[in-house]
Amino acid sequence: MALEITDATFEETVLKSSKPVLVDFWAAWCGPCRMVGPIIEQISDEYEGKAVVGKVDVDANQEFAAKYGVRNIPTVLVFQNGEVVGRQVGVAPKNAYTEAIDALL
Repeated sequence: MALEITDATFEETVLKSSKPVLVDFWAAWCGPCRMVGPIIEQISDEYEGKAVVGKVDVDANQEFAAKYGVRNIPTVLVFQNGEVVGRQVGVAPKNAYTEAIDALL
């Protein structure tokens, strides 16, 4: 299950992680986000222990969405050592996300 990441937990969960982190910026009202959601959940299960996979609800948590220039959702960012190393805006196939993580493992 993907972690629910909030503005309060973002720094600890994402920026200080020793593992690669995939973060899905989404909102409940967003149709394309609902398409990406199950893919993110699958990736979370498959990469358990190897990478951190989480979701940020942009309606409730706007600080880091704004900081990283998330203007369209879904936006999936990949972090390594606290830095953004990958960005996918809009719906993409599962391998677009897994290849970004695999490159960091």
